[in-house]
Amino acid sequence: MLQPMREEVTRLGVKELRTPEEVDAALKGEAAKGTTLLFVNSVCGCAAGNARPALRMTLERGGKPDHAYTVFAGQDREATARAREYLQGQPPSSPSFALLRDGKVVGMLHRHDIEGRMAQEIAADLLKALG
Repeated sequence: MLQPMREEVTRLGVKELRTPEEVDAALKGEAAKGTTLLFVNSVCGCAAGNARPALRMTLERGGKPDHAYTVFAGQDREATARAREYLQGQPPSSPSFALLRDGKVVGMLHRHDIEGRMAQEIAADLLKALG
């Protein structure tokens, strides 16, 4: 049941981080420079109907961060907890999108920014942030 939810994201070229060590290697390593989009995936309906389609639209429409990663909340709990440590000052939220520049959070779309909105609207916000 979960594998299709993971593959919906990874087939877009987004690297899945499943352990705290993978999170550290990515976010302290290559993502310390440039623009990084971190997607916190979830099994909830707003992830399936809004967040994952918005991610696809963003990447297909030219929103190209230097790095794109995902963690899966509720499934890869330790990796998700570690990723959230890099999102200083942001409350836990899933699904969510974080935009980092040179390792610092510069924008965040929380669950409340995703629920009840069309995927196209969310993608437009992401494209603007990646601008």
